[in-house]
Parts: sequence; structure tokens; C-alpha cells
Amino acid sequence: MFRYEIKCIAVKNTFHFRHTQGVAKIDLFYDWQLNSNAAERSEFPLRNSLMTLLQAVREHGSIGAAAKALNLSYRHVWGELKKWEQQLEQDLIVWDKGQPARLSIFGDKLLWTERQTQARIAPQIETIRADLERAMSLALNPNAHVLSLHASHDDALSIFRDHVSQQGLHLDLKFSGSLDALHDLNEGRCTMAGFHTLANVPSPSHLANVYKPLLKPGLHKLIGFSARQQGLITTQGNPFKLQTLADVLRSRARFANRDVGTGTRVLLDHWLSANKRKASELNGYELIEKSHAAVAECVASGQADVGLGTQLAAHKRGLCFVPWVEERYYFVCLKSAVDDPAILKMQEALHSPNWLGILSKLQGYSPHAPGQVLSLRQELPWWQYKKPKN
Repeated sequence: MFRYEIKCIAVKNTFHFRHTQGVAKIDLFYDWQLNSNAAERSEFPLRNSLMTLLQAVREHGSIGAAAKALNLSYRHVWGELKKWEQQLEQDLIVWDKGQPARLSIFGDKLLWTERQTQARIAPQIETIRADLERAMSLALNPNAHVLSLHASHDDALSIFRDHVSQQGLHLDLKFSGSLDALHDLNEGRCTMAGFHTLANVPSPSHLANVYKPLLKPGLHKLIGFSARQQGLITTQGNPFKLQTLADVLRSRARFANRDVGTGTRVLLDHWLSANKRKASELNGYELIEKSHAAVAECVASGQADVGLGTQLAAHKRGLCFVPWVEERYYFVCLKSAVDDPAILKMQEALHSPNWLGILSKLQGYSPHAPGQVLSLRQELPWWQYKKPKN
């Protein structure tokens, strides 16, 4: 085990603010930290001391409690906040006599804007990080197994990637939509793809019609990963009393949608088709977010009232979650690649007690045939070329 830090730029802050002729300018920097403890990694890919302080004050209600939570001195936190208030020429914290400290309107808006922006770019940042980690892993350990994986964005998969990196398996992970990942697999741009879908749906249906051209029995093999809950993400208290997608259409609640090519968008369009509803009935069908986390941030910031996402994404941001469907997340590879050493290493890790223990603690997740090679026809019974005989 080793731990060291490479400082790319000799500054500690990863966020600089400056005025240029009345226009706010933001400079971004980043550090490399190579360590074997994935638990130390923040849920936000780009860390910044100011945003960390604002988040702590929001959560704990006082500078003293925020300082304690961050293992910093009260004097340091106070000084940093005052320094930034002077540079920004805006109050960040509001103190009312007898009331807990809270963020000012500006501070609240600044924090939400930064968090939502990070959630939107998280898949791209994860891809950049994966490229750097692959290069570093091969440089430090030429015997490490490297597996090229293009997959639908999933929090559990990010955690799994960090988990197996300690076991000599590097997932060269690129997040994209489920359909895009399958296209990349079929066009030879990756060794394995990750996608999610429902198992028990009729054929023909919108969902079956979308996935059938991309997967072929006899050519592809499924490997089990997890089952997970998808549902409605709303603000605390669920003010619109939403229980179903039909309620979302009826109430005209502002909706945060996912991009074309994502598995969640396929599920939504499948529901609209099956229920003979039009996309135009959904208030916000054109409002696109890039991940479950971005949908949650959009709801948390008040820019939308509801969106579809995972229970874990809602839980991380303290939002209300109304279960809608249970779906299965699969890995898929060509049949000819099933015996690849990196895939065998991955299968071993997927059904290990350590990983299953981690997965069982994630809200809305449960194992589904972890690491097992599965028959496409059996797992997805709507995958029939011919109608069964009576």
C-alpha cells in the first residue's frame, strides 16, 4: 500500500475568483491524489475549500459545528469565510440573534449553482479520471488487468470501480447512455458495456424495439450486476403529492428529463408509449440533465419539481423518493470475450463477500446474479425471434 500526492499547481484552492471589468472570472485547478482509500473521495469530482465550508455551514447551522465537522479550527473557518466575502464583495453567511447561522441568498445561490454544475459534468470528469488512472496504473503496475467499460452512469458502478482498483483490476470506465454504450461495444470501441432495463415487459414494445437491434442471442453474453430502484425524485414533503408519472402529467409539475440514448429516457418513452400519452403533456420534457445526480441537483435547486432517478441519488441530496420500477443493471460483452482474464477478474470481484456487503448498504440497490454469465433469452424473455408455439 502506498500513498503520495502530486501537486500539479502550487496552490491549495481549486477555485479562484477575480473581477475583470465587472465580469466574474473563475479559474479552475486540480490536484492528483493517489491513494488506496476510496472512502476518502468526495461525491463531487472537483473539490473546493469554499464550497466545502458553505456546505458544512448549511448542514450544521453554525461556524463552530461546521469547523468541528471538517476538523478545522473556528478561527480558520471564520477567516476563510471573511476572506471570500471581501473578494466576492457579497455576504455569504447571515446571523440573526438567537438563530442558527445560515447561508445568505447569494451564498445559497452560489453553492447550488456550483453543485448543480458539478453534477452535470460528473460523467465527463469521471471519464477523464479513468483515462488518467489507466495510464497511471499501467505505469506503476504493468501486470494490472485493464478492462475497457462504457456504461450508463451509475453510483454503485463508480463505487465498484474504486473497490476493484485495490485488487489489481482497473476499469477504464467511460460513462455514456445505455444505448451509446451498447453501440460502442458493437463497434469495437470497448470490451464491455453496462446498461439497465426492465426484465418483464411485453414484446413488441418501445423498450424491446429499442434494445433488440443492439443485442443478439449467441453473440452477446450478459453478466449480472445489480437490481436498483428508479422513481420520482421530489423536494422534501412531496408538495405535489406525486405517486405516479400520471400524477406528474396531471399536475403539470416541472419535470427534469434525461438525454436521448440514456436508459432512463428509454424507460420514460416506453411508459408514454404504453399508456398512449404524448411527450408534450410532460412539463419539461425538453429539460435535459446528464445523470441521476444532475436531476437530483436540479430538483434540490428549485429549477424542477420532479425528475426520474435512483433512490441513492435522492438520498444523497436529502430529497423525497417515490419508488416507480425496479430495474436490472447488466454488463454485456461479446461471447468471444467471456474468458478474457480481466472479465474473469471482474466476475470474481462481483460475487465476493466484500463487494456484496458494500452493495447491500447502498439505498435502493440489491444484488442480481452478481458476476454470473446469464442467458440473454432467459433474462429478457421478450427477446424472441419467433412467437412461441401454443
